[in-house]
Amino acid sequence: MIYESYGEEETANIAYEFAKSLKPSDVICMYGDLGTGKSVFVRGIARYLGITGPVTSPTFTIVNEYYGKMPLYHFDVYRIADSDEMYEIGYEEYINGDGISVIEWAQLIEDILPEDIYRVTISKDYSKGEEFRRIEIERTVK
Repeated sequence: MIYESYGEEETANIAYEFAKSLKPSDVICMYGDLGTGKSVFVRGIARYLGITGPVTSPTFTIVNEYYGKMPLYHFDVYRIADSDEMYEIGYEEYINGDGISVIEWAQLIEDILPEDIYRVTISKDYSKGEEFRRIEIERTVK
């Protein structure tokens, strides 16, 4: 599915609606340049799950855990050295657990992603305005 957003609230609302279809152990892989709205999308998922506190990108901690209707495990792997580092933080326990895992910069750990994932790609198109985002959501099975 392809969606168009013209602001952060709209991006979060798209994620909120998408989150209605998620179930425990689903993995959402986020793709997009810096500043495209990956964390905004995660906040929309968190809102659906009833998570009320601040949701921020775990740039330096690699993973943030949030608890609502289901746990939300928010990864930012931009700063990891290699995929082995993910195993050191318990990656497999998270993605096979009872929550939803969202991985920003997932292309950096493609070799260890599960077979069944959602790919969410967010891109800008300045010809449609500064706030415009194209959001593509697809489910893939390797």
